[in-house]
Amino acid sequence: MSAASLWLPATRKVAIFRALNLGDLLCSIPALRAVRRALPAASIALVGLDGMRPLMRRFRHYVDEFVDFPGDPAFPEQAACVARLPEFYRYMRAQGFDLALQMHGSGIQSNAIVGKFGARQWAGFVPLQSQQTPQLMTWPDRQPEIRRYLALLEYLGLPEQDASLEFPLDDADREAAAEVARQAGIEAARTVFIHPGARLASRRWPLQRFAEAGRRLAQDGWRVVVTGCEAERPLTRNLAAAIGHGTVDLGGATGLGALASLMKQARLLICNDTGVSHIAAAVGCRSVVIASGSDTARWAPLDAGLHTVLHADMSCRPCAYDVCPVGHACALAVSSQEVVDAALAQLGKEIVHEAR
Repeated sequence: MSAASLWLPATRKVAIFRALNLGDLLCSIPALRAVRRALPAASIALVGLDGMRPLMRRFRHYVDEFVDFPGDPAFPEQAACVARLPEFYRYMRAQGFDLALQMHGSGIQSNAIVGKFGARQWAGFVPLQSQQTPQLMTWPDRQPEIRRYLALLEYLGLPEQDASLEFPLDDADREAAAEVARQAGIEAARTVFIHPGARLASRRWPLQRFAEAGRRLAQDGWRVVVTGCEAERPLTRNLAAAIGHGTVDLGGATGLGALASLMKQARLLICNDTGVSHIAAAVGCRSVVIASGSDTARWAPLDAGLHTVLHADMSCRPCAYDVCPVGHACALAVSSQEVVDAALAQLGKEIVHEAR
């Protein structure tokens, strides 16, 4: 069959495999949007990690069902529950999918998983040029994450698509954000968010340097607000104390929607290269991203005018270690003065909040 056959009205049930975390999922939203536009009447199921279920509820206009993937020993995102895999595959085969799309990397491990879904047709990436077919595209290793999945869909016959991110907000998000701002005395027009966390320790810029940058901005009259999830509360508490100057610690104090709503109104986010940077891109908040160890060609926000990415070229990038074994040179190569300079440059630009 040709790739064009994937988008015919006969394709009524679609499974998309993307069992990844926050930033990865947000980067796939443009592709999910494109699939929905191509198949407006289809039932689309996203196969992902259960922790991402609340996020995907925001995208019901693109995804009709969320299927919890139990994990696989080859994937690091969560511990695999191998005992649940047989039942998972039985469920997937029973759904009678017309199409399965592999949007989980090059296919070295993920193609075998998608092949067990029993779909009438499947498409996605393959690691080698010699494996390419009309429905399997060679993995575009050097493309930005957002664009590589759109490139797959274009290869499969869809026209070029909009690459903009989105993070839908509702009244509950806005009301929660307003209450947090009221209680903390946050004035959005004077607020700089600092998010010091990241899943891997090797991706975290040193806390002392975050503190140095935060103090300088606070001394210049900006209200600094430190954010993080519940598990990062010790990190945010220590950073807020180190900055001083009335810095607000919101570690564990907001849900994702309230945080995104606050960020949409704020002047700037300073963060590591992690999921929150993609939220900032989705809501139109300017950012300075310190990329320690990550592949900036893959993960940097697409709009370089709104988002400044600071990094040092190292032969060991990209890094998959939790704790850097060679002294964290990539992080230490970015100085607090560089971050302050980049932050002040962004803060001097016109306020723009045009994202979805």
